[in-house]
Amino acid sequence: MRAAAVLAGSASLLAAAPALAQDGPSLTLEAASDERRRGLSWSDGAAVLRAQASVPVTGEVSLDATAVTLRGSPRHGGADAAIDLRAGYVHQIGGWRLSAEAGYHLFPGASNHGYAELGAGAGFLLGPASIDLFARYAPDQSAIGGDNLYIAAMAALAVPGTPFTVSGHAGRSSGSVDDPLRAARLRPGGRYRDHGVALDYRKDRWSAALRYADSTADAPHSGATVILSAGVSF
Repeated sequence: MRAAAVLAGSASLLAAAPALAQDGPSLTLEAASDERRRGLSWSDGAAVLRAQASVPVTGEVSLDATAVTLRGSPRHGGADAAIDLRAGYVHQIGGWRLSAEAGYHLFPGASNHGYAELGAGAGFLLGPASIDLFARYAPDQSAIGGDNLYIAAMAALAVPGTPFTVSGHAGRSSGSVDDPLRAARLRPGGRYRDHGVALDYRKDRWSAALRYADSTADAPHSGATVILSAGVSF
């Protein structure tokens, strides 16, 4: 109950903020069978509730927040939830899409576990298909026992005439280690690779997804799995 309250409160706080651009805030509520990021389960393989809110500032800048129930995550010091706060910039040049972001990850229920992360990417859109290359870098911080670099490539194809999109990605995590125990939060066993494929459905306010994820990391809940999710947007 405490984690659910944190999730709902965080999402509603951002969604209720005054709109600074022509379009108003958006809110998505979702349930998923696992919270898996970069091939690692943040929820110890348990089902989660997720809320995502976005406030557009300009046509290219947005403020976003995501809150996910973790219910005592062993990976993140027994945290009840993960809250991601992000400022993002996207610029379109013809078929090219350039992006940059800065964010902070909070973990209610666990002390001294929050960390900051920066990101940048470039993508190309050709009809219903897109290809993206991106990187996420967390500078050296005590909460993650060093620094962390994630680089990945992703391709997606919107199936013409249907509400389905097929996508796939491959990524690699690496970085320095100051504290092996804390570094294992994001990079168990040191550097590793992850990959996955997904089938997404989106129609009107409703969405659903079927995802396959796997990684070479040496940790519980880091191997191959299938994840189901369903959500609604407002």
